[in-house]
Amino acid sequence: MTGPADNRLQARNDLAWSISVGGIGVVLFAALLAFTWHFAATLFLIFSGILLGVALNAMSDLLGRVVRLPHALRLTVVCLVVAGMLSGIVFLGGTTIAQQTTALSNTLKSQLVSVKGFLERNGIDTSFFDFGTLSQPSDDAAPAASSAAPTPHTLPSAGTIAASGGAIFSQSLKLILGTASAVGNFFIVLFLGIAFATQPGVYRDGLLFMAPARHRTRAILIVDRIGETLERWLIAQIITMVAVFLVTWIGLSIIGIQSSFILGIQAGLLAFIPTVGAILGGLIVVLASLASGWVAALSAFVLFLGVHALESYVLTPIIQRQALDIPPATLFAFQILLGVVFGIWGLALALPLMAIAKVMIDHFKAEAAPAAITTA
Repeated sequence: MTGPADNRLQARNDLAWSISVGGIGVVLFAALLAFTWHFAATLFLIFSGILLGVALNAMSDLLGRVVRLPHALRLTVVCLVVAGMLSGIVFLGGTTIAQQTTALSNTLKSQLVSVKGFLERNGIDTSFFDFGTLSQPSDDAAPAASSAAPTPHTLPSAGTIAASGGAIFSQSLKLILGTASAVGNFFIVLFLGIAFATQPGVYRDGLLFMAPARHRTRAILIVDRIGETLERWLIAQIITMVAVFLVTWIGLSIIGIQSSFILGIQAGLLAFIPTVGAILGGLIVVLASLASGWVAALSAFVLFLGVHALESYVLTPIIQRQALDIPPATLFAFQILLGVVFGIWGLALALPLMAIAKVMIDHFKAEAAPAAITTA
C-alpha cells in the first residue's frame, strides 16, 4: 500500500518532470525561432528549390498522362521544353527586353519625380521620398546655364581623384557582388529543383523516416496531401501567370505603350504574388503609361482592371479554387506579416507556406471531428 507521503513524492516527481520537459520544449522552440530568423534567406532559398522541384514533377506527371515514358525521360523532356522556351524568349526578345527595361526605368523615375513635385506644390510633405539625384530640369535652368560664363578647366586634386576612385570601386564591387549573388541563388534554386524532381521518392522517404514510427502513417497522409496541393496550385499558378502576361502584353501593345513586352513580363511574374503583386503590377503599368498621355494612362488603368477581373473572377474560381481555397483576408494578413518580417522572400512565398499550414490544420481538424462526436 502507498501512503500519503509516497503520493506526495510521486506528485512532486511528476511536477518536476513536467517542468523539465516544458522548459526543454520552450528552449528548443526559442532555438528554432532564432535559427529560422538568422537563416531565413537560406531556408527560403531551399524552399524555392523544393517548389521548383514540385512544379517540374507536376509537369512531368501531366506529360505522363499523354505519353507512356519513364519518369527520368519525361522530366528531361519537360526541362528541355522549359529551357527552350526561356532561351527563345531571351534570343528573340533579348534586345527588346534590354531596351524596354532601360526605357521603363527612366520613365518610372521621371514619373515618380513628377508625382513628387505635384504633391509638394499642393502642400504635401514628400521629404520621406528619396529618388537620388534624379530631378526634372526647370525652365529657367537652361537659359541660366547657357548664359553663364565658361569656367576654366582645372585638374582635380589627388584627394578628389582618390575619393572618386574609391567611390567608383565601392559601387562597382557592390554591383558585382549583387549580380554574383543573384546568379548564384538562381543556380542554387535550379540545381535543387532538378535534384528534387529527379528522385522525389528518395527525399519523400527520407523525410518520412525522421517521423516516429507510431506517427508515420499520419505523416505519410500529410506529406502526400501537401505534395498534391502544391502540385495543383503550381500548375494553376503557371497558367494564371501566362494568361496575365499575354493579356497585358497584347492590351498594352494595342494601346500603344512602348514598353508593353517588359510590362507584360513583370505583370506575369508579379501574378505569382496574390493581391499585392496585382496591385504593384497595375501601379507600374499606370505610371509607365503616363508618359504617353492621360488617355493612354486611363486606357492602361482600364486594362489593369480587366486583367484583375480576369484573374480574380475567372481564373481563380475556375482553376485556383480547385487547387487551394484560402480566405482572402487571411492570406493578405499572412502576406503582410511575412513581408514585414522577412522582406520580399516572405511576401513571395506566403501563399505556398499558407497552403502547407492549411493542409496540416485541415488534417488535424478531420481527425479531431470523429473524436469529438464519440465523446459527445
